[in-house]
Amino acid sequence: MGFAKELECTNCQARFPLGKMFEGCPRCRDDKLIANVTVTYEYERIKNILNQKALEEREPSVWKYRELLPVEEDQSIVSLHEGGTPLVKCKRFSKEIGLKNLYIKDESRNPTWSFKDRYCSVAISKGLEFDVKTVTVSSSGNHGAATAAYASRAGLDCVIFTMGFTPATFLTLMQSYGAKVVPVSTAEGRWKLMERCVKEFDWYPTGSYTLPMPTGNPYGVEGYKTIGYEICEQLGWEAPSKILVPFGGGEGLYGIWKGITELRSLGISSGGPMMIAVEPSAGGPLDNALRKKLNYVEKVQVKPTVAFSIGSSTATFQALKAVRASGGASITVTDEEIMKVQLELAALEGLYVEPSSAASIAGVRKMREYGQLDSDEKIVCVVTSGGLKDPEATRKNLPKLDTIDPEWNALLEFLRKAYDFKP
Repeated sequence: MGFAKELECTNCQARFPLGKMFEGCPRCRDDKLIANVTVTYEYERIKNILNQKALEEREPSVWKYRELLPVEEDQSIVSLHEGGTPLVKCKRFSKEIGLKNLYIKDESRNPTWSFKDRYCSVAISKGLEFDVKTVTVSSSGNHGAATAAYASRAGLDCVIFTMGFTPATFLTLMQSYGAKVVPVSTAEGRWKLMERCVKEFDWYPTGSYTLPMPTGNPYGVEGYKTIGYEICEQLGWEAPSKILVPFGGGEGLYGIWKGITELRSLGISSGGPMMIAVEPSAGGPLDNALRKKLNYVEKVQVKPTVAFSIGSSTATFQALKAVRASGGASITVTDEEIMKVQLELAALEGLYVEPSSAASIAGVRKMREYGQLDSDEKIVCVVTSGGLKDPEATRKNLPKLDTIDPEWNALLEFLRKAYDFKP
């Protein structure tokens, strides 16, 4: 038996039974605000079981934090050994930007190479307890791939609504896992079709379809908490001063913040980081809401970006709440800044990440340049996915390679012209 108690509105604190609740809180909803609901637990009972020693003795995994996840029965757990990803301390890149304690939480080490695996493992495990038969999501990238993989693992049908511009790598992943992929001409059109399928066919959503603010699957978001748990444990049970997260809808940022807050309230860890959302262009949904001091997130015009995975026109209420509650902020980065730092990180630290993931690294560089970071503070950047998810974006920024004959002078000339390199 699990420790999940009920669902609670993140805005008005109204409480609801644990169930298939995917459209946010109905009590405080209006034409501008849709507040997320979140899972609460029997924390006093959990305090008698979980402590630093107990957790350190368990194998690294999302499910080592079993008591703080919403799945009731062990036999419902759908896992591909997600979680337990490394926290890498940067050396050369840190030195270049003048930081002594910069860490990267590398989520590309998950089974489908993104942090969405944590979300989908928990969401689909909970779905089995609801006896679902078909799962669905609207995605042009990592969320779709992870949903397809975990649906396959669970033996469930999967339908993914996507876009025509979705990179071939993502389409290949989704279809290879057996998903029925449906390209749709408009982003909102995907959500409308998905909503109708949820309501008419009782399909189980692993993502959002609500407007003007997304609400998502509250059980899946619990999987993101484990990123926060791991960061604290990997830093000796002390949270960093700031965590930078690539920001689209904001479920990942909220989940990380919630996880760290829970550990602190249980007396397992100390400290509370400022949550920094990194958006791919000025005027993003969170940036807009913070500047206008809104209590909701307005829909904004989407701008084309190489970081398409986080190029969102809207965001969740819970993300806005987490940023404000943590004393955090939003910072925006350009495509040029993202692609520059993607190659720098690969060349200096051996970490090749997706452009959307590189946004957090571009954000930390920008904050340092603006004098917003002290050189000694502990900072964690979350990178959410690996670079091979979208290699064509990188290829455009690399030198063209011409084939040479196996001659010594040809080699020397090639190195000079292509790389300005003299052996």
